Amino acid sequence: MIATSVRRLIPRWRGMVLALLASLAVVAHAEPPSDADINRLLAASRAQTMLDSMLPQLEQMQREQFAQVAAGRALTPAQQAQLQKVQERTRQTLAQALSWSQMRPMYVDLYKRTFSREDVIAMAEFYESPAGQSLLDKTPLLMRNVMGAIQQKMTPLMAGLQKDLDQILAEPAPAAATKP
Repeated sequence: MIATSVRRLIPRWRGMVLALLASLAVVAHAEPPSDADINRLLAASRAQTMLDSMLPQLEQMQREQFAQVAAGRALTPAQQAQLQKVQERTRQTLAQALSWSQMRPMYVDLYKRTFSREDVIAMAEFYESPAGQSLLDKTPLLMRNVMGAIQQKMTPLMAGLQKDLDQILAEPAPAAATKP
């Protein structure tokens, strides 16, 4: 009885295995995009403009982080000068690392490894369409609104964390054990 049941399952399993292998063969034979295909997509999606628009935002975040480091500390003029030098060096490093000349090859490589030629062409066609252009036009506003909403959500949470931190710091440190 068990042997009969197993014999009935074998054709089903064989069919499922063949279907799986066929689907894998289709994926394996998907044509990779060419550099020209990816360049078309990068141009249509305004990738360089989007990257360039991120840099001022990242620089502002960096300035805020340095301001937080210096906040509440009485820095000497020499320390302030050193901090400003580090901040400027950090800004230059960030600008260099995120320049289009540095990032474009990475984009091309990642798109080649991630998408088929068909995918890249379809995305390029979408971004070239009126709907794609509208999405690109409105994305900066959307991102500002998302960041504002996140900031509003995080402000009370951070205030609570700051209160907890202040309370911990206000507690006297335990006395060091003295050796007799």
